[in-house]
Amino acid sequence: MIYRPRTERQSHYFRARVADQFDAVIHIDETRALEPLERTARWTEGEAPETYPVGL
Repeated sequence: MIYRPRTERQSHYFRARVADQFDAVIHIDETRALEPLERTARWTEGEAPETYPVGL
C-alpha cells in the first residue's frame, strides 16, 4: 500500500449514517480482560514477557 497524503481523506474517510447501515448499535463504556475457562500453570505464572515467544 502506498501512502498518499493528498488523497488520504478521500480514500480512508467517508460520511456514514449509522442508522441507515445498522438496526442496532451497542456501546460498551467499560470492559475487562477475558480469563480462560481452565487455569493452567502457564496462566498462574502471570503475563508472558514482551519478547514471547523467546528465540524467534
